[in-house]
Amino acid sequence: MAELEPLYQAFRQIGEDPAQILAPGTAHVVAYGHRLLSQQSIPGVRVKADADAAGVHARVVVESGRVIERPVHLCFGLFERIGVQNVELDLLLEAGAEATFWSHCLFMFPEQARHAMDGRIELAAGARLTYNEVHYHGVSGGIEVVPKARVKVGERAHYRADFSLVRGRVGKLDVDYDVTVGRDATAELTSKIFGHGTDAIRIEERVRLDGENARGLVKSRVAVEDTARAHILGATYGNAAGARGHVDCMEIVRGDARASAVPEVEVSHPQAKVTHEAAIGAVDQRQLEALMARGLDPEQAVDRIILGLFG
Repeated sequence: MAELEPLYQAFRQIGEDPAQILAPGTAHVVAYGHRLLSQQSIPGVRVKADADAAGVHARVVVESGRVIERPVHLCFGLFERIGVQNVELDLLLEAGAEATFWSHCLFMFPEQARHAMDGRIELAAGARLTYNEVHYHGVSGGIEVVPKARVKVGERAHYRADFSLVRGRVGKLDVDYDVTVGRDATAELTSKIFGHGTDAIRIEERVRLDGENARGLVKSRVAVEDTARAHILGATYGNAAGARGHVDCMEIVRGDARASAVPEVEVSHPQAKVTHEAAIGAVDQRQLEALMARGLDPEQAVDRIILGLFG
């Protein structure tokens, strides 16, 4: 389809194979701006999406007891010089369902753009979800990304979310995630961000351990250079017996960049425990010297250390 050619070009540019995303056996939603290009359901995954002047609206349901082998793909992006994309996503995993989602956010070409995501995610009892959101930006620095998610993790369910924006200029990023974790359930949130130039990064992630023996981890890895700014809030609340949570924030600062980290922990039950650690600073001097001893110049050594931060 000619209208999908910009998607193919974008994926080839980042080294991905678009044929895997649009394969007959793969559930997906593809939208440019406020245009819905493609949607596909498969056995065990019901996809219903539409688009209007206000934005893209999608609901995806993974049916009870189904284990989906292939990732479900959500492809959002803009290919014009200036544009706006609003996305409303409702995602439900019924009892015992298991799936991995890849959300590809492609903004390599716009000079000025805004992408807003409003997500509502629910995992029923025993469900397992891995949700990977990967952003690819250009070098304009004119992109504004505003993702918001409200997540409910049911009894014995497992939720893992990875957010990555390490290619291209961030522009302005404002993340707002709030996760409620039920009895014997777990939630893991990881974010990896690399800011340059005048990029502005704000991440607020909250995990509420409301069920007995709930587990939670909020982990952020952020690097900023030039005059970029980053403010990271990772919060965990232990509200039930046996609840265990941890907040882990690490930031690297170069040049005139600035970063702040606020690990917020709160316990309202005497049998809950929440811990935190945060580290902000320059590149480790011993690592730098070790890499330079292997023949790298200082700039190459610093870049290698920062890439290692993101795993």
